Amino acid sequence: MTNAGEAQSADDSAHATQQSGLRHLMRYILLIAPVLLWAVPCWVLLYAGQHWPLPVALGGTALFGLGLIGMPLAMVRGHGRRQQDWAAIVGDTLLGVSWVLFTWSVLLGVLLRLVLTVAGAGDGQNLARIVTWAVLGVAALLLAWGYAEARRVPRVRRLDVQLPRLGAGLDGTRVVLITDTHYGPLDRARWSARVCATVNTLEADLVCHTGDIADGTAERRRAQAAPLGTVRATRARIYVTGSHEYYSEAQGWVDLMDELGWEPLRNRHLLLERGGDTLVVAGVDDVTAESSGLDGHRAHLAGALNGADPGLPTLLLAHQPKFVDQAAACGIDLQLSGHTHGGQIWPFHHLVRIDQPSLAGLSRHGTRTLLYTSRGTGFWGPPFRVFAPSEITLLALRSPQRPLTP
Repeated sequence: MTNAGEAQSADDSAHATQQSGLRHLMRYILLIAPVLLWAVPCWVLLYAGQHWPLPVALGGTALFGLGLIGMPLAMVRGHGRRQQDWAAIVGDTLLGVSWVLFTWSVLLGVLLRLVLTVAGAGDGQNLARIVTWAVLGVAALLLAWGYAEARRVPRVRRLDVQLPRLGAGLDGTRVVLITDTHYGPLDRARWSARVCATVNTLEADLVCHTGDIADGTAERRRAQAAPLGTVRATRARIYVTGSHEYYSEAQGWVDLMDELGWEPLRNRHLLLERGGDTLVVAGVDDVTAESSGLDGHRAHLAGALNGADPGLPTLLLAHQPKFVDQAAACGIDLQLSGHTHGGQIWPFHHLVRIDQPSLAGLSRHGTRTLLYTSRGTGFWGPPFRVFAPSEITLLALRSPQRPLTP
């Protein structure tokens, strides 16, 4: 008869085998993904019946070949040990370009060709060339628009969120959420200052940053982050770590945000009081914190709520939406998160949904817990946002006990 220890050992062994298999799969995907991103558009645009003149075919093939070779090399130099910003910009841009070309080569290469064939719009070569120009035109328009969307100051998204346990004295509390600013290789100090100026027009009681401040250490990105020190709030400016801080000396970012006047909520809470009512505002480190090996860094919700009255409504800051399962189990009223970027470049959102329970907006989890997921204020990597606009979010917390407006 198998005892409990043997069963646990078998479970651990199976889990380890599964994790090993996933790691091997990810290595395989990372090896073939660049080839697919460049080879599929190359074939669709140049060799799927177009019969281009030889110089055009050879020149186009050479460009795709340069992209295939240059993109991973630039990304390794930019995001590896050397951390060369120019290389990161080149690699990230090529990644965005290849993703858009791949997506629309597949979509238009199949759908448009089918429609044109049914409509009898010419012979095979004409159809193939129409598809080529359509893909190039759509890709160029989306990349230009996506670049403008990524570099602009985000629009303010406003919404009322009713919390059934919120006291009437706290009705109308204004919470501004920024997240995923991702200061990085492209210098965005001026953009950062404009974002902070926009936040200051919203007259917030509470301003929150739910992590992924930057790609790079606090020392390297200090100039871009410095405008965060100008942000104003009547009650508090609070911050929790994101996953990217743990790639870039997270404690340095905690210290810098503290220096800029923000209150890092690392597995602890504060109380927001108004009109005789109280709101618990808690924060946890990102879920990747513990695996970083940094002393004292981990997502610890019980520690964040230690000493808080369980009868009071609670607002929780947690970088990743998937932390909402723990939040719902503890009866949190509202969790604010980022991380997803709303997918950033369509249709990448389908992959994000595999890992996260929410892509963007307000959702309910369990009987009490609401989750608001921001699409993010900045962008990561490729300087494009396609069908996933950035945002600065203004949430007005509403109490069911508020007096009706005459």
